[in-house]
Amino acid sequence: MSNIGVWEAAEPGVKRNILCAEGGLMMMEVHFESGAEGYEHQHPHEQMSYCLKGAIAFTIDGIVTVIKQGETIYIPSNAIHGAKALEPSALLDTFTPIRRDLLMLE
Repeated sequence: MSNIGVWEAAEPGVKRNILCAEGGLMMMEVHFESGAEGYEHQHPHEQMSYCLKGAIAFTIDGIVTVIKQGETIYIPSNAIHGAKALEPSALLDTFTPIRRDLLMLE
């Protein structure tokens, strides 16, 4: 069973929807309630996050950067990173290669 196109809970106050995973790219929409956090983690995938609405404080290898609607941030491979919504927010995340760890494959 695939979870592409299905909203699912991530962390408390955070839900995600994998929009597409083809070739070497994956795109996912992530919604945050105000104050919700994407816990610090790392993965070998490169990531770009585009803020669709709101404001998100990203911590990447100990450095905090706030992005707001219309802004993008790059997360290098294996960087320790997390995010906290400063208000109700939404991100469009893109990964390369595909995050197979987030896919439920048949």
